[in-house]
Amino acid sequence: MAKILLLEDDVTLNETLTEFLQDEGFEVVSLYDGKEAQEKLYESRYDLLLLDVNVPHIDGLTLLHESREAGVVAPAIFITSMDSVEDLERGFESGCDDYIRKPFALKELRIRIETLLKRGFYHTSQTLIPIAEGIAYESEGEQLLIDGKHYPLGNKESTLLKLFMKHRGEVLVHERIYATLWDFDEEPSDTALRTYIKNLRKVVGKERIVSIKKQGYKFTTQE
Repeated sequence: MAKILLLEDDVTLNETLTEFLQDEGFEVVSLYDGKEAQEKLYESRYDLLLLDVNVPHIDGLTLLHESREAGVVAPAIFITSMDSVEDLERGFESGCDDYIRKPFALKELRIRIETLLKRGFYHTSQTLIPIAEGIAYESEGEQLLIDGKHYPLGNKESTLLKLFMKHRGEVLVHERIYATLWDFDEEPSDTALRTYIKNLRKVVGKERIVSIKKQGYKFTTQE
């Protein structure tokens, strides 16, 4: 379940978005002012930030800019009624990944959120992530490297590794993996998932992908 921080000071819209996102299967922390959102950002980890720009105490632009400087890498979408090119430029300069202008369709918001969540690594300067001796993941190109050379993976294995690398040390439940590996028109398969896990273990080491009974899997990298 992806965790979203929602900052929107319009009570009705906040409640509408919160209910909609929860119905869509997201965990939502809904807030009404920038100061409170700033505190929450440093208390927990979020998969996505959904931020109104004009909110009390700390505006969304300043909040995101400061959070990026502090190392917050979660993708961010601004929800705003501002529509000038200058506003758009300021938004992307502050570190946002997408913009949606009010009023908007809830379905459009869901599509934008899911598109960002399917991407890999965000706003991070670390491009080469060690996995084991002689094995690393190049986050910018989303490639597995063995002894410095690109190691080709199947499409599903590559998507699975990207998901693991994004959530290193976390337990990923089966449902989260299914939602990432299989498109809406595909039928998830536990047998196929075990095959993809087996294929990855052959490359990165069995000990790197830990099975958590009745829950899912956890990926670990070298210390």
